[in-house]
Amino acid sequence: MPSFLFWIFALVMLGFGAAVVINRNPIASALSLVICFMGLSALFMSLDAFFIGIIQVLVYAGAVMVLFLFIIMLLDLRAETRRKLNIGAVVGGSAVALAFFLQVYSVIGKLGAATKPFPPLGSPKMDDVHSVGLLLFSNFNLPFQIIGVLVLVATIGVIVLSKRELR
Repeated sequence: MPSFLFWIFALVMLGFGAAVVINRNPIASALSLVICFMGLSALFMSLDAFFIGIIQVLVYAGAVMVLFLFIIMLLDLRAETRRKLNIGAVVGGSAVALAFFLQVYSVIGKLGAATKPFPPLGSPKMDDVHSVGLLLFSNFNLPFQIIGVLVLVATIGVIVLSKRELR
C-alpha cells in the first residue's frame, strides 16, 4: 500500500476518533466510531490481514454499533448541554499530550530500526481463516463458549428491559 493511503486512513481514524469524544450528540458520536472502525479495517487490509479487516467491519462496525445505537435509543439519551471550559484542565492536558509526543518522538529518533522499512512478509502456508479457526476452537474454546453465553444473557436482558410492563 502506498504510504499516502496509510496517512489518509490514519488521519481519518484520528479525526473521527476525536469526533467520538468531542461530539455532544451520542448518535453522532456512535456514527463517528463506525467511520473510525472502517479506517482501522482499511489499515488491517493494507497489512494483508483481510480476514481481520472483514471481521472488523462485520463485528464492530456492524453488530456492536447496532447494539450501541439500540442502547442509546432505549435509554433516550439527549445531547449534552454545553459547559464552560476549565482552562487549567485544557492547559494541563495539552502539556501532558505534548510531553508524551516529544517523548515518543525522541525514542523513535534514537531507535535505528524505526527508520527502516519492514521486510516483506512471506506467503503463509495456511490462510487467515484456517489459522484463526484452529486457534479459536483449540486453545480458546472455553472462553469462546463463555462469551457466547454472555451474549445470550445480554440479549435476554435487553428484551426484558425493553418491555414496558412486566406481567
